Amino acid sequence: MREFTEESLTEAVVERIAGTPDPRLREVMASLIRHLHAFVRETRPTPKEWAAGIEFLTRTGQMCDGKRQEFILVSDTLGVSMLVDFLNYGKHANATESTVTGPFFVQGAPEVPVGGSIARPGTPGRPALVTGSVKNAAGKPIPGATLDIWQSGDDGFYDVQKSDGVNLRGKIHADAKGELWFRTVVPKEYPVPTDGPVGRMLKATGRHPMRPGHLHFIINAPGYRELVTHLFTSGDEYLDSDAVFGVKQSLIVDYEKVASKEQAAKYGIDSPFWRVDYDFVLVPEK
Repeated sequence: MREFTEESLTEAVVERIAGTPDPRLREVMASLIRHLHAFVRETRPTPKEWAAGIEFLTRTGQMCDGKRQEFILVSDTLGVSMLVDFLNYGKHANATESTVTGPFFVQGAPEVPVGGSIARPGTPGRPALVTGSVKNAAGKPIPGATLDIWQSGDDGFYDVQKSDGVNLRGKIHADAKGELWFRTVVPKEYPVPTDGPVGRMLKATGRHPMRPGHLHFIINAPGYRELVTHLFTSGDEYLDSDAVFGVKQSLIVDYEKVASKEQAAKYGIDSPFWRVDYDFVLVPEK
């Protein structure tokens, strides 16, 4: 066939991949082709507009490196990451809800003992004590669960966006009772990076780049599904307009101000400090 219509071209492309050996890849590619062609027919872009779209994707790839993933940021800010999360993790009775990973997770975070600090001495911010536990839905402790934890600083940047080394990042193992506590600073709101294609997209569409303050967690334990989640700071002005649509009501926590110098001395933290407690509940593997 050498003559195509708008509709027949789509089916011709789909037919061209009919011999794809992997059935799942064949299914996904056929769906992608049909939806992409339908998008083009609906929006009817000019060649200049289509070139601008290709340039956006090109620039997005060029912004990616070992410390930054601009494509994840595209996925996050378009709500696709949260949609994938909804479809794959879902909501489970009594279990902690999940949310997006974000573009600044780094493998190999330094080990921090229970009671240690993920914040280097002198890190700006309100001193915070985070306590909690890891359990299953029946309330049984999960000893030794591994928690990767990271957050941005008071200046609105993650350590990987700067050049002064690892900070506000660590890996903690729950104790024999499934309990944990660590020191840090109270998370504050911050903007997603705006110096690349995503920033220009947000500006062009009249959106702000802000995320409410939060702590990131990835929690793993044998026999349980990996949990990717946040703890959001209550009262943050961006809770209802998170740039990546990641906020869930059950993940918003209150930081209680503690003025007791005795309590501060007990935990090796400056006074006053802010304390939050949260019990994570994991879902069994299927």
